[in-house]
Amino acid sequence: MNATKEISFEGDHVRAVSIGQKSIETSRKLWTEIVQVCKEHQCYRVLGIANTTKAMPIIDGIDHVSLFRELGINTKYRIAWVEQNAAAMKSVKFIDAALFNRMLPGRIFSEEDEAKTWLFGSKGY
Repeated sequence: MNATKEISFEGDHVRAVSIGQKSIETSRKLWTEIVQVCKEHQCYRVLGIANTTKAMPIIDGIDHVSLFRELGINTKYRIAWVEQNAAAMKSVKFIDAALFNRMLPGRIFSEEDEAKTWLFGSKGY
């Protein structure tokens, strides 16, 4: 199964839903569209909901650092990412370590409610 995506502006955040197999190519398409919607609406809070059927290789996770730099994703963004598939969490946590531990304001969650609480809470990072 290939990856599908749906990105929408929800008034106070950008919601990105991504389902399926992941790779750096699917991430590039997803994040390019997310950045476009963020800029269009001047809204840099992102709630990502993923259900990964096949996690990306670790090397693709490393490539996210340069992808985010290339797309201009920086500290003005606040990203709450939910991975609904527990089996894919190892890969997602690696990306978390590569990106969010480098001072990008983002966190990984397994529950959408928890992600929303963090996303809309006070400076919880």
